[in-house]
Amino acid sequence: MSCSEAKSQKGALAYHAGLAAEHRIEQDYSQRGYCVAQRRWRGKAGEIDLILNDGNGLIFVEVKQSGSFDRAAEHVRPAQMQRICRSAEEYLARMPNGSLTDMRFDVALVNGKGEHRIIENAFGEG
Repeated sequence: MSCSEAKSQKGALAYHAGLAAEHRIEQDYSQRGYCVAQRRWRGKAGEIDLILNDGNGLIFVEVKQSGSFDRAAEHVRPAQMQRICRSAEEYLARMPNGSLTDMRFDVALVNGKGEHRIIENAFGEG
């Protein structure tokens, strides 16, 4: 196998691991009574992994998968948080109450064993 083939295979594995992690997190929220509004919503600023309805509000969820919870959390950097916030603003512009819509930003971490932790309101007050 060439170096480029190995890199391509590694990328495909990471992509599918990410999809599986998002599915696991979606199941967790669904079991707790939340409804999915959007999966992998893409706006001009970027993508939001999950958008959930929370009564009259919304939950924007960033899912991070890695070998450990700590490694997954390290992948949530300030620049990415800003991009997610800009994407959420773009999404909110489509809502009846716009930026007055109640919302929060959660980060869901999935480790190499498939265990997960959800950090609610991970970006502070929304």
